[in-house]
Amino acid sequence: MPSVTKLAIIGSKKYNGKLSARSKGTGTSEIPVTLCEMLSLKSRGDLMSFESEITKFREGKNLISIKLPNKKKYFQDLRIIEDSFTGRIDTQFVNNFIFESVQLVINAIVLFEKGYFDCSFYSLRQSLEISTTMVYLAELNPEKRKKKLKEWDTQSDFPMFSQMIIFLKQNKDVFLDMKENMNKYFDELEKTKNRLNKLVHKQGFNNFYIHRKNKRNKREFRNEFLKYIKSCIGAIAVLRLAIDPFPILLQDEEIYKRTWDTVTLAYTEEFIDKYIGFKNINNYKKTNFYNKYYNSIMENEKMIPCVTSLVKNQYIDREKIDQILTQSHLLSKYDKIAVLISSFSDKITKIYINLGILFYFTNTKYNVSKPVKEISKSFL
Repeated sequence: MPSVTKLAIIGSKKYNGKLSARSKGTGTSEIPVTLCEMLSLKSRGDLMSFESEITKFREGKNLISIKLPNKKKYFQDLRIIEDSFTGRIDTQFVNNFIFESVQLVINAIVLFEKGYFDCSFYSLRQSLEISTTMVYLAELNPEKRKKKLKEWDTQSDFPMFSQMIIFLKQNKDVFLDMKENMNKYFDELEKTKNRLNKLVHKQGFNNFYIHRKNKRNKREFRNEFLKYIKSCIGAIAVLRLAIDPFPILLQDEEIYKRTWDTVTLAYTEEFIDKYIGFKNINNYKKTNFYNKYYNSIMENEKMIPCVTSLVKNQYIDREKIDQILTQSHLLSKYDKIAVLISSFSDKITKIYINLGILFYFTNTKYNVSKPVKEISKSFL
């Protein structure tokens, strides 16, 4: 930063009645400053304050902040993807990839609102690449997966995005199964990826910060970004389905009543309609991958409503204990213990098990005027 003695007062230039100062011989942009302010720069503190103003001007130059509508709603929808946590023992690492992909979309929204548009597009592109890497690793056989995951983690030689896509097509497993049945969806996703590449590589003067102020329509630019946000959120959700189909399976009541207390929560219909499309999901349901899971689960015994509530929500209807016991073979050890304890007294409202990590509640209503019995079995 040049000192004040090297600053020239350009009297011929005015900004709303203010003079401007600029660095001699640099040709850099002018910083509005009144003549009185220039003459009053006597102390070191004043100099530092002036330099601080110049720094702020430089940092904010050509940044156009654009507020996004319904930002909180996007964050809520991204939480749905995070809640689709997979329980597959052999691919627990993918949950970190899911969380990181979600974080990248959040970062993109924040960066775009602050005006760092190219960084926001880069973050969106990375969300697609991280999700693809997740699928690539998941499709490898266990031995090779362990090796490649280590190479990826240690930043050793690892396939580029295009190489991963080639492998996934040639491997003829889950990804190819999905792509063949959801061909139009993946074609649109490829268009989004290509467009993001152009924006990230700043191809075209309209992608320069210095040209945005006059050549970019804020509304059109915002709508374009929102289109990419929608596409990337949908892509993360779809690629998550290459790990296991439970976010879709659990929407089916017949499947829901035949499964255990899964860590995965289903995608909502609103989420599917907004980011993926019911037609694309119906095509996903045609995959061999989905149908293997579906047919296998449908062979399980269907739980009656009171048992479903117990297994899924840890809710014990004491008036239906006899019915619950008819399917005691479907209950876990802790389920059985909780049902047994709840039968001891009609005043039991909660039962804590396993150091309080797991708790059950009954249909007994809490009475604030009387002490409530809560039997702890933390030693179990």
